[in-house]
Amino acid sequence: MIKIAHISDTHVTSGEAYKGYAYDLIVNEVNTLDYDLVVHTGDVTNEGLREEYERASYELKKIQKPLIVLPGNHDARNVGYELFQKYIGPLNGVYEWRDLVIIWVDSTIPDLNNGRIGGYKFQWLKEKLEEYSHKKFKIVASHHHLVPLPDTGRERNVLFNAGDVLDLLLKHEINLYICGHKHVPNIYRVEGLVVANSGCTSCRKTRKGDVNSYNIIKIREDGKISVAIKRVTGDIHKREFKIKKQRIFIPKRKRLFRIIQMSESNVSDRVYFRERVFKNAIRAINERYKPDLVIHCGDMVDVGIERYYSKAHELWEKIKPEKLLVPGHNDITHLGYELFREYFEEPKILEKDNFVFIPIISAQYETPIGIVGRIGQKILREHLREYEEKFRVVIMHHNITPIPKSREIGFLEDGGNVLKILTEENTNLVLTGHGGNSLGIKVEETPIINASSISWELHRNPFGNSFNIIDIYEDMVAAFEIQATWGSRKLLGLWKIKTKVPWD
Repeated sequence: MIKIAHISDTHVTSGEAYKGYAYDLIVNEVNTLDYDLVVHTGDVTNEGLREEYERASYELKKIQKPLIVLPGNHDARNVGYELFQKYIGPLNGVYEWRDLVIIWVDSTIPDLNNGRIGGYKFQWLKEKLEEYSHKKFKIVASHHHLVPLPDTGRERNVLFNAGDVLDLLLKHEINLYICGHKHVPNIYRVEGLVVANSGCTSCRKTRKGDVNSYNIIKIREDGKISVAIKRVTGDIHKREFKIKKQRIFIPKRKRLFRIIQMSESNVSDRVYFRERVFKNAIRAINERYKPDLVIHCGDMVDVGIERYYSKAHELWEKIKPEKLLVPGHNDITHLGYELFREYFEEPKILEKDNFVFIPIISAQYETPIGIVGRIGQKILREHLREYEEKFRVVIMHHNITPIPKSREIGFLEDGGNVLKILTEENTNLVLTGHGGNSLGIKVEETPIINASSISWELHRNPFGNSFNIIDIYEDMVAAFEIQATWGSRKLLGLWKIKTKVPWD
């Protein structure tokens, strides 16, 4: 077994931000117990100053185990990334031990709290993942988080290219991604990847009244990985995961329900709106795919003016199956909020046999940034619990997980709290439609599917304009992306599911 102590965000300084007694307590525990390795995922110092690096170098020498240290956004302040290399070590690197490889990569941007693994650094990471693909256990470490975290306030300071990095790690079957940054310990399973955030080891700034902590990572020969959050109070929260190869599931019974999911039609009279493509998709939906429900995840119009709404309503009415539409941020610009209610029905909960569709409004006036809000989060949780005996589908405009080829700036301000609610309540399916690219991914037990643009030329999808087909079985959800022009199909995901639904 390999045992790793994962610490982060020490924020060493002469000021009040640094809690030296918490650091010494955790370091003494790490030195005393049987750890093989210690990984520090950044923010070693508080402001990246020379006097802080000098003290941090002394403090780190207290750790009597092999040590890997990464830079954080605080370390990169005041040209601190130069001092990091002088006092601490390399910004990027590789550590091999037995069947394990740890690849650490600098995600910092000088003097910004946000992060990025871009350009040459992204290529370097890709090359290292390929070089060490033969290793049984593969860990990537960086400072910034990949998926939204709960209890962090306003969801910002993410990796700008988090979607691309997440996609890269999943394609190379990385077992574990470890990071720090937001001072909140958290553990998620994203498809076959375990994402472990460490809380802060010795910084005064903890969130929600929490205390200092670190993570204990155990990797066993039989393929099991456990991550435990250990707080200085002695409290331990542990989760264990079995590394599994992706398998193709075969549904046991016939299909129960079919959904067509689309987004970002952006109806207008501008050249970027591909009306012919939209009409072609409508024809295919009516004549070929024949779904039980058509869902549009927002941005029905390009701008919220009456001319565009009138045209959008005319096209929308051509779709024959039952329909459900939630507004996107474009839909409520200018007079769009009033026009949406005039031309389309206010989105309401829809029940169909053993299925319930729960629309959540995340769009805000005149901004692409969305928010569900504390009241909205409470309503979401109440609805999920009220209908826990049904197959629950949550529908919203803004993406919750990062989208490949899209600059991630925290489009959903409270995405971390929303994602936590969805996963804690074991939501059966989540449909979103922001970012201009398609994605299907499972976080914990919840498949989350994002739709690309169906008819807007300014998208980010190499597959072209598209919509999704989602087929639901008793034990499986299958999602396919359909090219809106030619009808080509590609698989977005097959996910095994468990529900409380009393299927007949």
